[in-house]
Amino acid sequence: MNLNKNVTLEIKPFLRWWARELAFLVPIKIRQFFHAPQAAIIVRSNGEQFELRYEINGEQKHLATVARDVSKAVAVKNLLADERFKNAIFVLRLSNADALSKTVNLPLAAQANVAQVVSYELDRYSPFKAEQVYFATRIERIDTEAAQIVVQLLLTPKKILENLYSDCQLLGITPSVVDVENSPNDLQNLHSAYNLLPPHLQPKVKNTSRWIIGGLLTLLILLSLSSLILPVWLEYQAVEELQNKISKIDKEVKAVKNLQAEMDSLREETQLLINEKIASPSVVVILNEISALMQDDSWLSYLQYSDGQVQLQGESQAASNLLADLEASDYFAKVSFASPVTQDKASGLERFQITAEITKPDNPENSDVITDTTAEPTSESSKEVSDDSPVETTVEDVTTEEVETENGTPEEQPK
Repeated sequence: MNLNKNVTLEIKPFLRWWARELAFLVPIKIRQFFHAPQAAIIVRSNGEQFELRYEINGEQKHLATVARDVSKAVAVKNLLADERFKNAIFVLRLSNADALSKTVNLPLAAQANVAQVVSYELDRYSPFKAEQVYFATRIERIDTEAAQIVVQLLLTPKKILENLYSDCQLLGITPSVVDVENSPNDLQNLHSAYNLLPPHLQPKVKNTSRWIIGGLLTLLILLSLSSLILPVWLEYQAVEELQNKISKIDKEVKAVKNLQAEMDSLREETQLLINEKIASPSVVVILNEISALMQDDSWLSYLQYSDGQVQLQGESQAASNLLADLEASDYFAKVSFASPVTQDKASGLERFQITAEITKPDNPENSDVITDTTAEPTSESSKEVSDDSPVETTVEDVTTEEVETENGTPEEQPK
């Protein structure tokens, strides 16, 4: 087995073979509807006469024998006017005396242009020169082992063929194919048939049907491509439009998110302020509590409230009692003397300096009352210092009415 072979792939023969194999699966009636068998009028030369035969599906029927004379043109015309001969082609079949047939072996490389190779060496294969004859070739066999092709060479003198062609024209017959009697063509496979008739004598084939079929095939291909591409393109356009909308919405969403973040930040800051404010009682409540705890024998000269702590300075007959009262209150914790208690020699009272941390009771009894009394602050009270800023109160800041209420009249205070 020789594996060193040149493998050639011919597309058209393959497609024809494939079409025949597929057509074999189609019922005969349907096949005949789309592809009718080729019919032909065989014109065979027989001396000074033409023998006319009708061939279809490999079967021949004798029609007439007429002289090669113009006088028989009307008879031939009437004979061929039958409807069944409408699509038949005319084949001029030469007798063995009018043509020469020979088998020639050529190199395998000559397969692509057999006719050209034969024309160069036609005088070797026949007693005629290339300009004296019409010839045709047909590949009979390909011998890959010997790297050769077996070609059948058929030729006829130009004068004989031209005379026969002229006589056919006189009878109103225009041959499409010329072959030889001992090597007839297969009419059902004219695509692979040989033709001794030169191109300038062959009738022009109307390509209207081919153009129509080609146009329909082109339209079918375009529609197929459109059916594949158009949905994808429409989907792409829809996706692009959605992406544009999404990008616009994203911008709006980002702006809303930024606003939401700012609102959350403000809310958190506000909540922190609220929590810090409600974590300790207000200054008014603290002052009210201190005023309630101060006895008539005690009075303040200095009060400072800052950072959740209060510092008291003043004089009292018993500073330790005041310290105990402050410790017992729910508003104060860690009450202690900031400095040692001293005795005022002039008044005989104890001077004290007390510090305490402010706490908020769980259920303050006076919170509601104080809230009601301070619910509608005046314009002057709205200007008071906040809880976070230090508040200092001296005896001079307390009005005469407050002193009379908490510690008695000014004349009653020790000097």
